[in-house]
Amino acid sequence: MGNIVLSKVKKSFGPVTVIPQVDLDIADGEFVVFVGPSGCGKSTLLRLIAGLEDTTSGSIMIDGRDVTDEAPAKRKLAMVFQSYALYPHMTVAKNIAFPLRMAGESADVIDKKVKDAARVLNLTNYLERRPGQLSGGQRQRVAIGRAIVRQPTAFLFDEPLSNLDAALRGTMRLEISELHQQLKTTMIYVTHDQVEAMTMADKIVVLNAGNIEQVGSPMELYQTPKNLFVAGFIGSPKMNFIEGAAAAKQGAKTVGIRPEHIAISTTAGDWRGKVGVAEHLGSDTFIHVQTEEHGTINVRAGGDVVVRNGDSVYLTPDVKRLHRFGSDGNFMRPHAGFHLAD
Repeated sequence: MGNIVLSKVKKSFGPVTVIPQVDLDIADGEFVVFVGPSGCGKSTLLRLIAGLEDTTSGSIMIDGRDVTDEAPAKRKLAMVFQSYALYPHMTVAKNIAFPLRMAGESADVIDKKVKDAARVLNLTNYLERRPGQLSGGQRQRVAIGRAIVRQPTAFLFDEPLSNLDAALRGTMRLEISELHQQLKTTMIYVTHDQVEAMTMADKIVVLNAGNIEQVGSPMELYQTPKNLFVAGFIGSPKMNFIEGAAAAKQGAKTVGIRPEHIAISTTAGDWRGKVGVAEHLGSDTFIHVQTEEHGTINVRAGGDVVVRNGDSVYLTPDVKRLHRFGSDGNFMRPHAGFHLAD
């Protein structure tokens, strides 16, 4: 079991409140990602769950048991940090076995659990090597293996891939997702990278200044963002926001449209503009267009689209994919006849 419930959890450091009040229910077996910009409180919230920080008020329940004041070791959680924190003088096998040895497990139990973890993580051929003889991805797998052998109620990951290069991050994202499918254990994963959040999570928790802005599946957050913050944070490239007369005509303070929901043409369309920078990525082209009506609009087009700096183009937003936001920044339902080109 791995159900974790936070009720009115608050965290202050002296006079500074970093988590005003959080309520959150994480179901057994879920892969939950805490995402948000630097300083939003996501790592602090993870550390509160782990018991590495004391809660100022509120309660934390794990499988119906109040662990708010319990020591980290009694919470049956395993944490994987940004730094691998491996012992350089120990072999991979001994690094993985370390928490079991500290718990007084027998040699036979340790041997079996280490071999089982190594098999799951494709580390069997590296058990006699030392960390210095491994790649960054292999060392991260060793750190995960050390967590697996403890057979925790839940795994807590604190930006575990941020020290890896882009290609290796992509590989490790897949490996951690596959590991979750195998183990079926609750996982809470902290990242500032919304791509990691979208590709790995069953449920995303978007944090901003210690507050939860929205909780939902990746596609729920992408398709129906609750407010401007979520709309701007989820999605890459980020959503275009338009204010002024065009939005006011629709009864909104701000109108949003994602780059992939805008058609680009050299002959006709709703908005006229000139191409600034075009980023060719192979399968996609990200085009930055300076329009007469709405300033710079970012467009995501196919990789075969050929445009150059200074080209005159026309943009047409998909009216079925427009988002309206009020003066409070919250989502507003579209009304009949909603069209930005009115």
